Amino acid sequence: MNNDTALLFKALSDENRLKIIKMLIQGETCGCTLIDKLSITQPTLSYHLNILAESGLTKTKKEGVWKKHFVQRELLDRLIDFLTDLKNTEGSCELK
Repeated sequence: MNNDTALLFKALSDENRLKIIKMLIQGETCGCTLIDKLSITQPTLSYHLNILAESGLTKTKKEGVWKKHFVQRELLDRLIDFLTDLKNTEGSCELK
């Protein structure tokens, strides 16, 4: 496991961020749509979106005055691969 993988798991270690990822995986959207579906304040949403963006799990693109957020699916695939390898690991207790 490298530091990038740990950062991805850390970004997903919050219930609100998991909810945000679950909504964004359905398609890109702006923060105003997300805030309507979460019971958090706008500053809290911004905080969580920043953590997800810093980890690389989400990206944004500007459309006029709107910032659309979307999931970087390749990074989710990396986490799935890591967990699959972990699940299938057998043998001695050696760190690589």
